Amino acid sequence: MKLLVIEDEKALRESIGDYFADEGSICEMAHDHASAMVKVNLYRYDCIVLDINLPDGSGLDILRHLKKERLSDGILIISARNSLDDRLTGLDLGADDYLTKPFHLSELRSRVAAIVRRKAFDGNNELSFNEIDIDLLGKEVKINNTPLKLTRKEYALLLYFITNKNKVVSKNAIAEHLWGDSMDVADNFDFIYSHIKNLRKKMLEAGGHDYIQAAYGLGYKFTAI
Repeated sequence: MKLLVIEDEKALRESIGDYFADEGSICEMAHDHASAMVKVNLYRYDCIVLDINLPDGSGLDILRHLKKERLSDGILIISARNSLDDRLTGLDLGADDYLTKPFHLSELRSRVAAIVRRKAFDGNNELSFNEIDIDLLGKEVKINNTPLKLTRKEYALLLYFITNKNKVVSKNAIAEHLWGDSMDVADNFDFIYSHIKNLRKKMLEAGGHDYIQAAYGLGYKFTAI
């Protein structure tokens, strides 16, 4: 899961980032309106955790921009403001959920996960594709009912491929999804090939099909057969 946390309070921003990173998510940060706009114009996220009250602007303006551009990122508003007007404005603009500070990080995680499930998996806690079954809450994969032991990156890669099945995804898009903007992938994609090779090998050894096909010069395609 790839997240963007837009929050001006450093301690809270870093606490959220560390919490999700410990669970294997990619979590990028923005501390104000200007840096957030740079991020949302360059990258796509499974969910954006968005504070309304930023030092140089309103988080609601970022939300308006995302909706105007018809971008599909999930959006969870967090704010110390507890007025009904703020909540309704955010939801009316298209936010997926609203959480008032202070909150427990475990509740934030559950709300974010629910948004991602609704957007990418129709609200389901389980995802099935032919012989592959994925428990989205437990982050467990089975092939023909046999557990498949994957690393965090392999799990994220498999999920990314299945949600984009029959589409060619570029190496750059894969790298961005798995590592965020902290990984310099301009000249070398060997690490992507290594993860794909390992994932393919484990799936084949478990009796699964080889769905991952190279689209030469473009990237990779998870082909449904």
